[in-house]
Amino acid sequence: MVSLAAVMCAMATANPPASGPATQTAPAPAERNIAVEKTSQGDLTVQPINHSAIRFEFKGKQYYVDPSGQAAWNKMPRADAIFVTHEHFDHLDPKVIDQIKKEGTVIYANAASVKKAGFGKAIEVGHSEQVLDISVQAVPAYNVSPDRQKYHPKDRKDNGYILTFGDKRVYVAGDTEGTPEMKALKDIAIAFLPINLPYTMEPKEAAEAARTFKPKVLYPYHQGKSDPAEVKKLLADVKEIEVRVLPLP
Repeated sequence: MVSLAAVMCAMATANPPASGPATQTAPAPAERNIAVEKTSQGDLTVQPINHSAIRFEFKGKQYYVDPSGQAAWNKMPRADAIFVTHEHFDHLDPKVIDQIKKEGTVIYANAASVKKAGFGKAIEVGHSEQVLDISVQAVPAYNVSPDRQKYHPKDRKDNGYILTFGDKRVYVAGDTEGTPEMKALKDIAIAFLPINLPYTMEPKEAAEAARTFKPKVLYPYHQGKSDPAEVKKLLADVKEIEVRVLPLP
């Protein structure tokens, strides 16, 4: 249906550890984990690709969030729009972006990522943009636990995104814990919540956050060593939420 060891060491020294495994093994096939959702303006294809990367197809256009890590990028559709949540290497990967972009691809990211990459347009928390056939709102992504704030401090202004495809609002949380802003979300059709300790939150925290804003569909992603099936088990009594358990390398 889908129509440096030295460098890394230097990055780790200069910045807090990135928010996921430093190595990701097997490339994700180009045709895997694909779901099709109905919207008021036609079908929406949803494809979690790996640890952090997600592809959406809507009205014949391709939208990617955090394309990075290993995957069959040479077989993936070229991007019409790319959204980057923050500057860590497992979310911002210029080499992958070079592989999937084409002439006219638009790229949005938080300001720190734009500065680091040297390309893209900054979108700040609280701001919305009309991007091709969808609207995009940047929402806060940060850690609240004292021992995790070094990974994703609030004052760095990392982004999560709400992408609106027709009448479907899709929340891609990025790297964050269950913030007050997350718990106050409304009318989320699909949510991607991270469960990777110590960088984000454990499955129990993700389940608790989901109980507050009740997305109709929940993908536990950014998994690390956590088991996404645990989120499904913890939310078994919440019939309004369909938890989709996928292994995302």
